[in-house]
Parts: sequence; structure tokens; C-alpha cells
Amino acid sequence: PPKADGAWAAVERLAEDTNPEDWPLHDGGRLWALGRNTLDTVARYYHPAEERPLLELTVPHTLLIIERASRDLRITVTAHIPLSHRLTIGDLARAWRWKDAAKRLMNLYRAGRLVVNPLDALLSEAWGHLRGQAYNQAWTETQRWLLREYVRKIGYYAIELYSGRLTLSDEAPEATPTPSSHRDMTQAAGEAPGTGEPLRIVVMGRANAGKSSLINALFGQLTAATDVLLDTTPGLQPYRLAREGLTAALIMDTPGCDSDSLSQKTLQQASMEADLILWVCAAHRPDRQLDRLCLDRLRAGLSASLDRRSPPLLVVVSHIDQLRPHREWQPPYDLRHPQNVKATHIRAAIEAIARDLAVPVANVIPVCLAEGRVYNINDALWAAILDRQDEAGKVRFLRCLEQRKRDENWMLLRQQLANAGRWLLKLPERTLG
Repeated sequence: PPKADGAWAAVERLAEDTNPEDWPLHDGGRLWALGRNTLDTVARYYHPAEERPLLELTVPHTLLIIERASRDLRITVTAHIPLSHRLTIGDLARAWRWKDAAKRLMNLYRAGRLVVNPLDALLSEAWGHLRGQAYNQAWTETQRWLLREYVRKIGYYAIELYSGRLTLSDEAPEATPTPSSHRDMTQAAGEAPGTGEPLRIVVMGRANAGKSSLINALFGQLTAATDVLLDTTPGLQPYRLAREGLTAALIMDTPGCDSDSLSQKTLQQASMEADLILWVCAAHRPDRQLDRLCLDRLRAGLSASLDRRSPPLLVVVSHIDQLRPHREWQPPYDLRHPQNVKATHIRAAIEAIARDLAVPVANVIPVCLAEGRVYNINDALWAAILDRQDEAGKVRFLRCLEQRKRDENWMLLRQQLANAGRWLLKLPERTLG
């Protein structure tokens, strides 16, 4: 999340300034001190007013940071250091203990060889010096790399903890549905949902822009009641969406942002629970001030939460068939190099909408949703959705993590109180016994 960027920058600075001369790998005390410095760096970022911010750590979370950082470092060392899986702690200790003695014996050998064969010894010394320099540099870089990875691993989990994202459970936050998704999936399918949190795709826009028609086009069949004259969506309507290449998803139809069907607070909450937003905007309507106003409100609410990522936004431009010339409709249209008036007007509408709504042109997808004229759904729009699936997945992760933390706090409290109660009940027996 954005709030973690500054903390990670501080960890990176500490990692870059870490040198083997100051933090030798054979000195466990120094390594512990380096880990503590890393924790303290993150703690001071999140608790600048505390005199000793490191004390904000709970005991279980401290142990968890050590456990997970050690696990990650083990995987990294095993994958990148040759023969590390065969090297024991005893090997390292013996090598370090005999290092000075071996160096003295090597010096005696070199002096004796110089007496016996001076020319060969001088050439060998020159070559050995070059090899020694290369070896020393490689070993120093290896130690530096290990120390920096050590700092980064501890810093990563410390940031997760102090930002409220570190759970004591090993289960992924999105492994089980959140309460709202459980409710929506049950409503959408009329049956109990499967395991795992779905991507939440929310379709928004003004009344009669084509939101329900877009959902029908995405499903390839009549699923949502379409807007004809009045806004026909009676509230947040969830639908299960399954498509090749797309993870399990819920797509939410919403009333127009300019209607009285839902309050602004409810629409804001829907955007906070979204992993991807599809904003439908009619190409033939030049009055886009209300679209911009509604979008700016949503953006302000989303950006106020520094512990969350804002969901990616795609603007779906509908009714492009109604642009001039009105009677012409002969897709596909090349919008990069328009060859006729219709294509030129579609491209102009896309650029104007991108400018009016303050979104990149690449995030504006023109479509036609009219019956018998459905266009640009299965290629351009689906490609754009799939292209943003990874980003939406990160939004889902942080959204679920927040819910998991709340659930975990209550679960642990109930478990601890129950265990304490059982212990107190048995206390008289132990005292009398």
C-alpha cells in the first residue's frame, strides 16, 4: 500500500549501507543487532512520537517475523549459494578457526618456493595475487548480498506488522470469502459459495449509460435488466462471472450515480470493496460534468485510505454507434489510423472523455452494446480486464487482509478467554490437591 513506500525506502537505505566489515557473518551477536536495527528503523517510521517504538511489538508477532524472515532467507540461500545445502555450521566454524593458522603455513610455503625456484615462484605469486583479489571480491560481494537480503527480509515483515498487515495465520487472506462476498455470491447463485475470495468488479456510471447492457454483453446473454427509460437496477445486484483466463469473480451492477436509488455513501462503500471498477460513459452525451464529479468523490474516498490500493479503473465508452454519421455502422474501426468519418469521431470521443474524466486514454475502451451490434467486448474490453487482473488481485489481497485481521483479533480473544476460563475453573482443584 502507499503508506508502506516510505518505510520500505528506509529499509532499502539501511540495506545498501550494510557492509561485511561492520556486520561479520560469523558473529551471531552482531547479526542479532543488525536485525534489531532493521526492526527499529521500521518502528520509528510508524511510531515517530514513541521514545522506544520497538516495544510496540507483541511477542507472537516478534517470533513470527523471525520465523518468516528465516524461512525466506533459507530459500534464498539454498537457491543462490552453491553447495550451501552441504555446508554445516561446524564447517564454517572450523574454517574460521583455522583461517589464521592456514595463512601462516601458506606464507612459509611461499617463502620456501621463492628460495628453490625464484622465477616460477614470482610468476605464481603474480597469478595467485590476481586470483586472490577476484576470490576476495567475490566473497565480499556474497557476504554483502547475504546481509542485505537479511535486512530486506526482516524489514519486509516488520512493515507488514506495523502497517497492520501481518496475520498470525499461515492461510492466505483471500483463501476464504469475506462476509460481504459470501452474501453476494449466495445471492447471485442461490447456493453456498465455493472457497476463496472472488475478484469484485463493480460497474458504475450514470443512469441509462448502459451498465446493465454491459453486464449482459460480458455474459453473452440476458442477465441484468437493461436501462430503457428509467434506471431499472433496484440496488447493488451481484452476478457470478466465470470466463476463461479470469479468476472467479463477482460483477456488481449499480444504480446510476445520478439516481436516488442508492445513497452516495453506499456507492462509496461499493467502490471501497471493489477490486476493479468499470465506469460506463455514453459517447453521445457531452455533459460529463456529473461523471467527473462522481468519479472525483470516489477517488477522494479511495485515496484517503493509505493502507489500501485504489482499484484499477476502466472507462467503458458506450453508444459509439450513435456518433455521426448516425446511419453508418460497419465495424471494425481502426482508431489508431482512422480511415473514415465514423472512426475519426469515435477516436475524438475517446480522447475527449479521457480528458474530461482525467483518465489515461489507454484506460478508455469504446464499445457498442446495442442488440445485434455488440462490438469490442470479447477482444478489446476483455483484454483490458485480463491485463489488469494482477493489479486487481493485489487490491483484493489488501482488502481481504484487512478483514482477516479483524476476524483474527476476535477469534484469538475468544480462544484466549475460553482457555483462561478453563484454567481458572481447574485452579481450585490444583490448590486443594
